[in-house]
Amino acid sequence: PVLRLLEAQLQDQRRKHEEEMDAMRNQLDLMQEELENQQQSFLHSLQLSPEVQVELGLQQEITRLTNENLDLKEMLEKLEKNEKKLKKQLKIYMKKVQDFEASQTVVPVERRPRERNMQVAVQRKEKDFQGMLEYYKEDEPLLIRNLIT
Repeated sequence: PVLRLLEAQLQDQRRKHEEEMDAMRNQLDLMQEELENQQQSFLHSLQLSPEVQVELGLQQEITRLTNENLDLKEMLEKLEKNEKKLKKQLKIYMKKVQDFEASQTVVPVERRPRERNMQVAVQRKEKDFQGMLEYYKEDEPLLIRNLIT
């Protein structure tokens, strides 16, 4: 059983590694293709007059900025959509908390906190203790000090 689990983990890691390698190879191919295109346009631009070189450079910069602007708009749309989704979830959770608070026993007015900090009232169950005390080891010095005083 342990050997099979380790084999499965190894195969999963190998698969992820191969997927990452494929993605990197694809990215490398795209970068090489882009580099070749840039080299060709650079060689071509060297053969042009200075005025045409400036105009071509401006056109390339405008194209780059336009693409970057479109990417940023797309990212903004995704973030706005995510924000709306999260706000809806927050409203749902706030309603659940309010419903939960309403279902709990009502705390007397003088004990209620003055602010609404979305605090949840927790109802304690009464237990019948029979001389035994359960505590965490790190709380032992505090418990001893309290017992003495």
